[in-house]
Amino acid sequence: MLAHPCVRLLSLCLTALLVGAPAAFAQFDTGTVVGTVRDASGAALPGAKVTLTNVETGISTVKTAGDDGNYEITSVKPGQYVVTGEKTGFSLALVENVRVQVAARLRVDLQLAVGQVTEKVEVTAAQPLVETDSSQRGQVITGDQTRALPLITREYSSLALLTTGVKLGGSSLTTGNTPREGAFNVNGLRSVFNNFLIDGVDNNAYGTSNQGFSNQVMQPTPDAIGEFKVVTNNMSAEYGRAAGATINVSYRSGTNRLNASAWEFLRDDALNATGFFKPATGKPAIDRNQFGGLFGGPIVRNKAFFFADYEGQRQTRKVTAISSIATPAQRQGVFAVDIRDPRTGTVYPAGTPIPVTAFAQKVLAGLPDTTAAGNANNFATLQELTADYDKANGKIDLQATPTVSFFGRYGFRSRLAFVVMDDQLAAQSGECDRRCRANAGGRAGDEDNLAVEIRDHVVLQGKTDCA
Repeated sequence: MLAHPCVRLLSLCLTALLVGAPAAFAQFDTGTVVGTVRDASGAALPGAKVTLTNVETGISTVKTAGDDGNYEITSVKPGQYVVTGEKTGFSLALVENVRVQVAARLRVDLQLAVGQVTEKVEVTAAQPLVETDSSQRGQVITGDQTRALPLITREYSSLALLTTGVKLGGSSLTTGNTPREGAFNVNGLRSVFNNFLIDGVDNNAYGTSNQGFSNQVMQPTPDAIGEFKVVTNNMSAEYGRAAGATINVSYRSGTNRLNASAWEFLRDDALNATGFFKPATGKPAIDRNQFGGLFGGPIVRNKAFFFADYEGQRQTRKVTAISSIATPAQRQGVFAVDIRDPRTGTVYPAGTPIPVTAFAQKVLAGLPDTTAAGNANNFATLQELTADYDKANGKIDLQATPTVSFFGRYGFRSRLAFVVMDDQLAAQSGECDRRCRANAGGRAGDEDNLAVEIRDHVVLQGKTDCA
């Protein structure tokens, strides 16, 4: 059982962080805002004060422009921002509607006019701002898109197919109850060459991604995704292992505004078309309910925030399975063609019974009756497939001081996949998959330079046979 270890995961992750886990200086989901502060003539303004304020949380970051007028603000969470620039003897410059996307390097230049600081020059940033300070190629899928676009499987990673050079992986086209999550080919490479990140740390299922199971340790519900970026080409060296694509997920956080939602998605055979190949037993049945909700908001305004989500699925469906089995005559050792015994060279003419061992007779006697004539595709049956899961996540963000912040996230997922054949075969098989994951991170710095930022995670995963 993983219940007890899962409860301890968050404390383990925080302990690893405090005792000095290896620092990861890149691969984060945060972005960077850079720019140059100039006066009306275009000359650089050293020493100008630049303030970046998150519209939703009220948290601000302050930087001082260097001798060349340039500034750089790192570790900026995706979201909507306001950028202001000020210097004695100049009016305040304000740029609104600045949208920082996941892992982006955004340029926002400021121009200050001569005047009083109490005067203000407002500029509304065009959307989207062109990312001119990075050569990597990819596409950002926003949170609004993940929540609004139809997803038959409720897998956010399916939206990666909107990116140029991405196609559905062959393993995801197979029938059955466990298609691989997040399996897609980028630029012609295998899906196992993709790199999944969440909260800026590794989210790859190394042990199961090549066995027809999920490519990810945790698959957040689409409603809990802030946004994610699919980097397909010219990626920075910070991403490392990905020969295919890097899928960088920014998980949602709480804001100063309370936010709650709930959902229920229903699929039922009564709403489905029959299909061309209607089985003799009737239209294949499906009953799927996907339900959940989320809740987030402030613990302390402008300082501490929480966010939590849950999603469950209860699904039972029946699909027609067609196989080829031995005909009644073949079970008696009678074949329509001559059979030659390779051991002795004896030839048994067509229609003549060949010797059948007692073990073979026992195995053949256990086969069901054929449902159609012929030697191939002569048996059809309905398989009952069960796919149930529960998954939940909780996240806390804390801005301890203007330059020190922390976050922690804990999530679990429990999945049951079960296959039951019809009464003729009386066979069943299944798999139970349970995963727990904890992320934690911290950032400390000063107004001029980032001192350190550390993130780490702990994962527990187990599979058992449910048959």
